[in-house]
Amino acid sequence: MDQPVIGDVFGEMVRDAYAVRTGIGPRPLAGGRMPRPVIEIIERDDGLINGAPADHYLAEPDEWPAHDHRALRLCRGATLDIGCGAGRTALELQRRGMAVTGLDISPGAIEVARKRGLRDTVLATVDEYARAETRYDTFAMLGNNLGLLEGPERAPVFLAALATLARPGARLIAHGTDPYGTTDPVHVGYHRRNRERGRLGGQLRLRLRYRLQSTDWFDYLVCSVDELEQLLVGTPWRLTSVDIEDKPYYLAVMELRNR
Repeated sequence: MDQPVIGDVFGEMVRDAYAVRTGIGPRPLAGGRMPRPVIEIIERDDGLINGAPADHYLAEPDEWPAHDHRALRLCRGATLDIGCGAGRTALELQRRGMAVTGLDISPGAIEVARKRGLRDTVLATVDEYARAETRYDTFAMLGNNLGLLEGPERAPVFLAALATLARPGARLIAHGTDPYGTTDPVHVGYHRRNRERGRLGGQLRLRLRYRLQSTDWFDYLVCSVDELEQLLVGTPWRLTSVDIEDKPYYLAVMELRNR
C-alpha cells in the first residue's frame, strides 16, 4: 500500500475548508458534484484515529466558545498570535485596532490568513523568529495551542525564544485542556502508557492526515495546570492567573519575570 506524502497538511486542509465556506476557489467534491465537509484526521501513536471538521479554524467571533472572547480581552499592546492558522484570532484583534502579527509554519495557512485580510504574517517557527528585532507585549496561544510546548524537553527552549521577543512586562495567554478528568479507557490507558515511558500522561504523539498527505510525527502537550507550573520552573515566565470557568479547558496567563 502506498504511504502518504509528507506535506503541508494543515495548509491544504484549511485552503479547502475556506473554499467550502466561501465558495472561492476549487472545492473538494463528493459524488463528483457536491462540496463535501473538510475533515481533519488526527492519528495518535497508539493507533487511535479521530476526525473533526476543519471549518472551526475559520470561525467568526459569534461562533467562538466563551473562553476565546475572555482571552482576547486580556491581550494588550503589540501581539504575536502563535500558530495563527487561518487567522481566526489575529483577524479579530486587527479589527479591534490592535497591532497583531500572525505566526505559523504552514504556508497554506498563512496564504488563507492573508486572503482573509490579515496584514502582518510571518512564516517561521518560534525559534527562527526569535532572531527578529520585533518585540511584543502579548503572546497568544489560543485554540488549545498550549500544546505547542510539546513536553518537558521542548518547553524551556520554546519559552526562552518567546522571552527573547518580549518587551518588559510581557504576558503569554495560552489555552489548554486538562486531560485527566476522562474515564474513557482508551485515554486513561494512553496516559498510563506515556508515564511508563517517562513522558507526561497527556504528552501526545500525533500526525495529521488529509487526502494523500501526512505530517511527520510530532509531540503535542495536553497538561494539567499543576504540570504547566512545573514546566515553568527555571524559565523566564511565571504563572499569574488561571481561568477554569469552562473546565476542562483553561486559560493560563503567564508573565515575564523581572530581569
